[in-house]
Amino acid sequence: MDEDEQRTAAEAGGAGGGSADGAGADGVGADAQGAAGRERARLLAAWRGSERVLAGSPSGETLRERLDRLVADAPAAHDLGDWTDVYGNDDGVVGELERRTADALGTEAAAFFPTGTMAQQVALRCWAGRTGNATVAGHPLSHLEVHERDAYAVVSGLRMVHATSEPRLPTAAEISDLQEPFGTLALELPLREAGFVLPEWDALTAVVEAARARDAAVHFDGARLWESETHFGRTLPEIAALADSVYVSFYKSLGGISGAALAGTADFVEEARAWRHRYGGQLFQQWPAALAALAGLDRELPRLPGYVAHAKVVAQALREGLAEAGVPWFRVHPEVPHTHQFQVWLPYPAEVLNDAGVRQAEETRTTLFRKWFAEGPPGLAMTEVMVSSSATTWTGADVRAALKDFLDRVGPLGG
Repeated sequence: MDEDEQRTAAEAGGAGGGSADGAGADGVGADAQGAAGRERARLLAAWRGSERVLAGSPSGETLRERLDRLVADAPAAHDLGDWTDVYGNDDGVVGELERRTADALGTEAAAFFPTGTMAQQVALRCWAGRTGNATVAGHPLSHLEVHERDAYAVVSGLRMVHATSEPRLPTAAEISDLQEPFGTLALELPLREAGFVLPEWDALTAVVEAARARDAAVHFDGARLWESETHFGRTLPEIAALADSVYVSFYKSLGGISGAALAGTADFVEEARAWRHRYGGQLFQQWPAALAALAGLDRELPRLPGYVAHAKVVAQALREGLAEAGVPWFRVHPEVPHTHQFQVWLPYPAEVLNDAGVRQAEETRTTLFRKWFAEGPPGLAMTEVMVSSSATTWTGADVRAALKDFLDRVGPLGG
């Protein structure tokens, strides 16, 4: 599982990949699995019963509901009189998605991939072959390092060096000062684990120039690049033009079912298609994912700037509400979100906050936060807030009122 799969499974109350294989004869493992199932059912029932939801999430739909939504979106997304795709044929729905993606990013071409992890590995593999250098300059908090099970090393035979360990993107000076040559600079925009943070535009262009000065290719892990326009003050084609290759996701911000794209020059994308086949990504049919992605490009992409703007309102209201409540320590990070997603940290155990959130949803039909995670030192918990369509009707006063109710359910620190 990558990080979105892990956290989405956890948000839905899943065990995050756990297994009962090691259960003893006393049935303790089965009991734990049963308890996890009951907790999952409770979470989903509470969230589904909510009439007001602040922090959105792709989880929490039945198969029927997701199919119904795809059917509702499909007529506007693509001609349903078209044939289903076969191995992603160019003249079908997958081909249209690839062309639409390339147009949106301003690149010559794009190739559809079943997962972002595969797209990333193919990009880095291609650049290693083209540059003759199997070393990648990346970040220790990047998706490549944290959530892909060392695939760049285990599967692709590459190695990673870090220009910085700070919770931000590297600077141009740090790239210039790296002690050994590297063939590719991989930049995650935004850097999710650091709080969905982005550099300033001038800093980003300087980093790219520093990599070019060292004869390195530049790859953007742009899974969430779609919502970066507002922070940079630039269009998607202007942002993508800085890199030699760009990966984007269709489900993280666009509400798709699954899938990703790798974009760049026509010759690079053709090479990527060959490696996609070798990596097992030449699927027989992918039309449901492609249809959902086209619908997301139509519906969600134009809305993202509004979500980013409203995230600033929500983050400010949360900061004000936490200060008014006298919470002894908290963080809304970044204080002013760079995208429509940001982190909230509180000094309570995750299980306490999760229980308070479920009870709030059950009793008031309001979901303020989704799942809290025990990140960092003991006693601290973190949640990610994603501001999307469900949050746009919330005023700052609405956020503060719901936050007060939530904190009342949490109780005093240590209580």
